[in-house]
Amino acid sequence: MAAEARPGCPGVPCGCRVPWKRGEQHGFPDVLLFHGLLAVFPDVFLAPVLHVIITIGEIKEDFDFTKMDDDDDIPQLSSHTLAALQEFYLEQQQREGMKTSQGFNQYSIGSIEENWQLSQFWYSDETASCLAKEAVLAAGKGGRIACISAPSVYQKLKEQDGEDFSVCILEYDRRFSVYGEEFIFYDYNHPLDLPENLLPHSFDIVIADPPYLSEECLQKTAETIKYLTKGKILLCTGAVMEEEAAKQLGVKMCKFIPKHSRNLANEFRCYVNYASGLD
Repeated sequence: MAAEARPGCPGVPCGCRVPWKRGEQHGFPDVLLFHGLLAVFPDVFLAPVLHVIITIGEIKEDFDFTKMDDDDDIPQLSSHTLAALQEFYLEQQQREGMKTSQGFNQYSIGSIEENWQLSQFWYSDETASCLAKEAVLAAGKGGRIACISAPSVYQKLKEQDGEDFSVCILEYDRRFSVYGEEFIFYDYNHPLDLPENLLPHSFDIVIADPPYLSEECLQKTAETIKYLTKGKILLCTGAVMEEEAAKQLGVKMCKFIPKHSRNLANEFRCYVNYASGLD
């Protein structure tokens, strides 16, 4: 992708794909609502929060398009919504204060904040630890592990000092370039646009979490996975993608159910193509 933005919803001018409670993508009127709110709060840092509030339906009950300012036609927000935004800012300030007072671990989950506009939702610490442990066992001694769009697992692997394995992170978000040479810029729209030193079938296991629940995204990410792996695949995606995952990668759903630090509307599952410890 040439532009520094994720692909948007088909047919609408939006750069996001956050699902509704029923697992449906939002429609055109809701996109207009989102962009109307951004006109009120143009701060980029706040944009993901507005999107989440819209997604969970809080603003849908409080927001009235008929309440427009006569001068500039900017939509007005209710006191309930404004209070939610103030609470968010307070939480952010407290989080930053904890980082300053308690020291900072660059590999801890959450050290780089989620950007919901990039469809980023970090795993819970327990889930990240479980997936990292599985990856190390599957890779074997001296094994190589690739994390595609799965930074939580990469961070948890890096916390395991002294373990005999190597790992790299393929990620669209350039904030993760702080991890140096282990960071590889990755755009799933160009699945084989990879550095020359990333040789085919050079990783003992590939862990991938495609950013969007769409056949196109999974198909293109699957190209990268099959190019990099020696054989073993650990895929994390929605339960609705089970059939497509089997078709593209020959993986089967595990009993283990991954959790995120924030509850997601869509049911999430893990899939593997080998005898794993996740069943």
